[in-house]
Amino acid sequence: MSVLWIRQVRVKANVPFFSTGLCYPLEWRRRSWSMIRSTVLAAILVVSATAGLGDSAMTPKMKPATKLTWSYVADTVMGGVSKGQSDLGSENGRDFIRLTGEVSTENRGGFIQVRTMIESLGQEDQGLVLKVRGNGERYFIHLRTRATRFPWQYYQAVFETEPVWREVSLPWSAFKPSGKLLPKRVSPETVRSIGLVAFGRDHSADVSLAEIGVY
Repeated sequence: MSVLWIRQVRVKANVPFFSTGLCYPLEWRRRSWSMIRSTVLAAILVVSATAGLGDSAMTPKMKPATKLTWSYVADTVMGGVSKGQSDLGSENGRDFIRLTGEVSTENRGGFIQVRTMIESLGQEDQGLVLKVRGNGERYFIHLRTRATRFPWQYYQAVFETEPVWREVSLPWSAFKPSGKLLPKRVSPETVRSIGLVAFGRDHSADVSLAEIGVY
């Protein structure tokens, strides 16, 4: 975002600036027109800068995932048998958090995840942006909000992975409630936590998250 500096122009109070310039020396008239031109130019620049800010509103605001505090959670808390782990890694100057393991649907389980608590998002935010890499499996983002009062409640959106880093955008409309008791649509200002989840079927999980943000 460009920073625009505008020099303020001071006009002496005892100079009748809006009076006809015919009764003042030529030097004063020249100064007056110079100040008018400076003021008009400054106004144009301010309008242009404001328009530029509006144009950049869709630029993703990303944050390194490793700068957030993550906790690992698996279905073992409810009797499941999935096994996994989370680690911090670095490769070619890129830091990331990595979730790996074996997801099993035995004993009514079927998930492993890492989750981070966040501050409320802005109403103007339109969705999440992820920088991810994986083993070709599909993974999920789970959101918990002020409306998800029970452990089994969440909003879920799916994304696909590839062995190379790619950016994934998830609009709020992509997040579906886990049950009928939740509002149908996510309100970003109510989001409390974000989870990166391997979920719902027997498979080997290997997914990495380098950056996360909103757009």
